Amino acid sequence: MWLITTFGYFSIVEKNADRQAGTLTIRCRVRRDLETLKQRYLPMLSAIDDSSGADYPYRATARRADVAQAFAQAIMDVTYSNIKAEIAGQQGIDRARICSEAWMKMRKLQELDAVAWSNPMVGQRQLANPIESA
Repeated sequence: MWLITTFGYFSIVEKNADRQAGTLTIRCRVRRDLETLKQRYLPMLSAIDDSSGADYPYRATARRADVAQAFAQAIMDVTYSNIKAEIAGQQGIDRARICSEAWMKMRKLQELDAVAWSNPMVGQRQLANPIESA
């Protein structure tokens, strides 16, 4: 699961070790994102592992229920009408620009959906290998 919030960008997954422990792994590209998550919403987050060389160099774990509760509280704290503007205010214009670029890329889903509805065979071919067209 990818989550883009006003305080960070997170990739949340269940690794093999998480399954037995009842935890989730929260991965980031920016250490500060995990630090902010821990400070604001998830104090029980494990120590941050700096796995340089990994796709996401910063990662930590927490119990699944705690992660769910933390992000539920983050949702309850939403008071803005434009996330990109809020990101600019909280994390700076450079970070907001990167998030805007992600927004523009994800907007292509609308185009893909329109193609799929207008010509199901083309849409099925595109959906069959989404990584190749990325």
